[in-house]
Amino acid sequence: MPVTQLDPIAALIIIDLQKGIVAIPTTPTTSEVVARSAELASAFRKRGLPVVLVNVTAAAPGRTDAGPRNFAFPPDWTDLVPELNQQPSDYLISKQRPGAFIGTTLHHYLQEQGVTQIFLTGVATSNGVEATARSAFDHGYNVVLVTDAMADRSPEAHQYCIEKVLPRLGETDTTENILNLML
Repeated sequence: MPVTQLDPIAALIIIDLQKGIVAIPTTPTTSEVVARSAELASAFRKRGLPVVLVNVTAAAPGRTDAGPRNFAFPPDWTDLVPELNQQPSDYLISKQRPGAFIGTTLHHYLQEQGVTQIFLTGVATSNGVEATARSAFDHGYNVVLVTDAMADRSPEAHQYCIEKVLPRLGETDTTENILNLML
């Protein structure tokens, strides 16, 4: 469903577009997600709206069936990709959980800025993006999920989230439509 309106103070939150993660094969490709996210970041900056760049710097604690979670990342694994053109006005969140809200200052920052609507892009659709969308929805933000600017390692998980999960957490739309709305 297309975005119904652009709130006066909206923020773009870009999830985990960092060197180590964009190197992982995804559907769609991370290069498409990076390009669309960078385009959206530029548009948000031009309008003076907040841009939040999120990277993951450690694994969440706790046991999982996926195996041990106490591993070290290679040196530049957490560095944001240069295509995002990080600016001094951007807000950086380094997280240790799938979502960007738990254990970070994200909600506090958004409240200080007067943000009522967030636009989400990034990787992975079924993990970091979905977890952040759930928390944003729980916090009462108007959530917009830019479906052509997110990707997942699993094509099936990506498609399921796009069709079944994300529409219950917010409005879904494409980069092109959002850019046109911002004109």
